[in-house]
Amino acid sequence: MTEGTAASVVLCRRAGPILEVTLNRPDKMNALSRQMVRALTDVLAQSSRDDDIRAIILTGRGRAFCGGLDLGEIAGPDGISGFQWHGPDSLFAVAKACPHPIISAVNGFAITGGLELALLGDFLIAAETAQFGDTHSRVGITPSWGMTQVLPRLIGVNRARQMSLTGAFIDAGTALAWGLVNEVLPDHALMDRARELAGQIAETDVTTMREIRQLLALSAEHGLTEGMAQETDVFDRHIARVSAGDVARNRARVIARGRKIAGKDKIA
Repeated sequence: MTEGTAASVVLCRRAGPILEVTLNRPDKMNALSRQMVRALTDVLAQSSRDDDIRAIILTGRGRAFCGGLDLGEIAGPDGISGFQWHGPDSLFAVAKACPHPIISAVNGFAITGGLELALLGDFLIAAETAQFGDTHSRVGITPSWGMTQVLPRLIGVNRARQMSLTGAFIDAGTALAWGLVNEVLPDHALMDRARELAGQIAETDVTTMREIRQLLALSAEHGLTEGMAQETDVFDRHIARVSAGDVARNRARVIARGRKIAGKDKIA
C-alpha cells in the first residue's frame, strides 16, 4: 500500500510494520463523504490482508480528526441512502474485523460520526487542542456505528448521557479524566507518541498479542452485539422518517452553533 491511496481523500504512509492512515479533507474538517467512507473501508480491508502490517495509526489532516458525516452531502439529492451503514462490508464491520490494532490519534475535533470513527480504534490518544462531541441529537440522526454502546462503556452511562443528550463538547483534559482517551500530548508530539506506541505493538509476539486482543474485546463487548442490534433497528426506523430537508435545516443550526463554540457550550 503506497502513500496517497484512494484519490487522496485518505492518505496512507507505510513505515515498516506500521501503517499511518490520514483523513484528508482538511477544508471540510475531514467530514465523512461517501467517497471517504468507501476509501477508508477499502484501506482497512486491504490492510487486514497484509500480514506484514502490525499496527495502524488513524488520524486527520488539519484542525480536525473528523467532523462527522458530510451533512451537506446527506442533504443533497441522494440523501442518506448512499451510505452503507450496516452489514459485513460496512466501515464499522471492516474496522472491527481488522486483525491489526488501531490507534486513534485525535489531532483536533472528533465530532459525532467522527467520534464514532475514533472509537473504532483499540484506544485513543489526543492532542491538547482536541475536542470531542456527540451531536446526533442536534443533527437529527440516531447513531449507527456504536456511539450508544461504546461511549458509555468507556466513560460511564451518566457521562455518556450528558454528552449525547446535550450535544456539548468536552476538551482533551476532560476526555482524559473521564477515560475517553489514554493520553494527552502537546499537538506537535501527538504523532511521535502514536508511532512510539505502534512500534511497541509491532515488537510483541503477533500470535499472543492477537489472542490477548480478542480476549480483551470479548470482555469489553459483552452484551455489545445485542446493544448494536437494537441501535441498528432504531436507526433504520428513524432514518426512514428523515428527509433531506430535515437534514438541511438541522445542518444550518449546527453550522450556526459551530461559530460560537470557542470557549462556550462545553461540558466543564
